[in-house]
Amino acid sequence: MAATIPVPIEFSLPEGWRSAPPDEVGTPDAAFVALHPGTIQNGFTANITITGELRGEEEPLTAIGNEAVARLQASGARNVQLGRRNEVGSAENPGLTQAVKLNIDLKGRPQDVIQFQVFLGMRDQRNPDLRAVLHVVLSALPEQFEQVIGDFQKFLSTIKPEGAQ
Repeated sequence: MAATIPVPIEFSLPEGWRSAPPDEVGTPDAAFVALHPGTIQNGFTANITITGELRGEEEPLTAIGNEAVARLQASGARNVQLGRRNEVGSAENPGLTQAVKLNIDLKGRPQDVIQFQVFLGMRDQRNPDLRAVLHVVLSALPEQFEQVIGDFQKFLSTIKPEGAQ
């Protein structure tokens, strides 16, 4: 069963992207999945996933980013390499971006995948005591990445708490 996001959010998908039921595309832990059908290559479709969790006020996003890398390693991905990492946003609305390269089995063959992971600290507009951390991840083959990174950045710019102006 698909997960839920701990605070209500709004967003818009760029043209060419389609939402997909998380359970049907093999990502039941995600609350939302979008696929870019125009990128299918070697049986892999570039995708965006959103998950989220409630976290303590004092937990740094870098620690949450480290946990995400550790989960990839524990999931069986090989050669997980953390690349460039940047803290963004403000104290009120912090963010962290990190690039991760990994190797997975795709149809029984090894395949490199690039993930651009974004962690956004966000308050619930109805209950400001709740601090959620959204995990928004673009996954693409190296040869798909340049085609979809611009769309991903546009998508990120549309994410906001539900009801925010």
